[in-house]
Amino acid sequence: MKLLRSFFYAGRGIKYCFQQEQNFRIHVLAIAVVLSAGFYFSISTTEWIFVTGCCTIVVAMEMLNTALEKMCDLVTKDFHPLIKCIKDVSAGAVLVCAAGSLITGTIIFGPKIIQLFK
Repeated sequence: MKLLRSFFYAGRGIKYCFQQEQNFRIHVLAIAVVLSAGFYFSISTTEWIFVTGCCTIVVAMEMLNTALEKMCDLVTKDFHPLIKCIKDVSAGAVLVCAAGSLITGTIIFGPKIIQLFK
């Protein structure tokens, strides 16, 4: 029963992010496009592993960023340089993951898209 409750709470966290966080919805939309492209181009199993890993990491980091921001807001609504640093660094972590995913996607899909137009 405890295990089922933990899945329920995790689902609520995902639902919260989807409903409340615009960047989360943007990432989910990007994932839908990437998955569609993966099926369209029939990418290899290895390519699927990289695509799935990148998608998972970006979404998970976006959720951790949201959690850190909410925790910071709980501590204080006033400006504090350390809170600003925490929020900036966690947002930067999402950006690093998204940039790495974009590079990975370009390596996987770039040649396939170029070939499509030849």
